[in-house]
Amino acid sequence: MESFETQLNALLMRAYRSVEMIEEQQLANIERLNLTIGEIHLLEAVGNPRRHPEGKTISEISEDLQISLPSVTLAINKLLKKGYVEKRRSEKDGRKVHVLLTHAGEAANRAHALFHHRMAASIASGLTDEEKNAMLRGITKLNCFLDESLHKKVRSPKHPLSTKEGDKP
Repeated sequence: MESFETQLNALLMRAYRSVEMIEEQQLANIERLNLTIGEIHLLEAVGNPRRHPEGKTISEISEDLQISLPSVTLAINKLLKKGYVEKRRSEKDGRKVHVLLTHAGEAANRAHALFHHRMAASIASGLTDEEKNAMLRGITKLNCFLDESLHKKVRSPKHPLSTKEGDKP
């Protein structure tokens, strides 16, 4: 029998690929959107106007997604041309420019959120309260691991791809 870690890894990889494929299929089925998955996630990062009435700056979006400023700027400009976002100068500080979702951007964002809501509701409907709590604890631990991994600046010396300064991998 395979180890727990091997089975868990296989399930995580399959789930990740499946979610990604379903999101891509949904976008393909809604031809009028003309968006990539990356652009959908960027719209999600721009956020709901009710939660962010002034919008977000490119720097805030860059920080949220941990993507470089030039990459976010380029992507936002593409979304601007497609009509999913708009830019507005801050009324408080004219040097700042905020990005906001347009009506079309909000609609695309809601459609994407609905997919995630349906997925979570479907999973939850088949679980007992004990299983739900165990799943939440497990995914919380997974997120803690991922957050720690994302915020590490230097590779651990125990990592097989680690190198000493100046060495080539």
